[in-house]
Amino acid sequence: MTFSELANKLFLESTKAYHVADNVDASMPTAYTSGTIEYDLFRKNWIDTVQWHLEDIIRRPDIDLSEALAIKRRIDASNQDRTDLVERIDTYFYEKFHGVKALPGAVINTETPAWAVDRLSILIEKIWHMRVETERMDATPEHVSACKQKLMILLEQQKDLSSAIDQLLADIEAGRRIMKVYKQMKMYNDPSLNPALYQSK
Repeated sequence: MTFSELANKLFLESTKAYHVADNVDASMPTAYTSGTIEYDLFRKNWIDTVQWHLEDIIRRPDIDLSEALAIKRRIDASNQDRTDLVERIDTYFYEKFHGVKALPGAVINTETPAWAVDRLSILIEKIWHMRVETERMDATPEHVSACKQKLMILLEQQKDLSSAIDQLLADIEAGRRIMKVYKQMKMYNDPSLNPALYQSK
């Protein structure tokens, strides 16, 4: 099984598991052991799935402003969790390939493996929810047809992105690409770096 096959499998498992209860407050179920890459991939998609639905809720036109603010704070925390987990997955790759000697002419990719995996996880969300739209009995035929066309494109993207991730990992393992891990250094959540926070003290 390639890494992208493993990731796609776990992302779909997580998405399906969320939609059993379909509740942003549900606890994450998993049969995977904490500290393993399988656990981290499952949790990565769980975070994305919950945040997807939080983003839906906050866009309700009738939402109470205090509820919207609470959800916005929750989305901010979720984004930080997501970033931390992506960096954790990149550390897994970095440790796996740290002994690889770069070949002459080796180049650096525009993004790390885990940030590509992050895009794949979110793509699974898009596929899931676009498929739901194609199955709506209350939608117009035009809506269903348009969503079916979009779903086909998303599935093609999934195939292409999965292939690109596996190729990137193969290139790193062979020394054709150099892997570096840069911490995101997000500033808006840090009270010492966000002027709106430290100037208000």
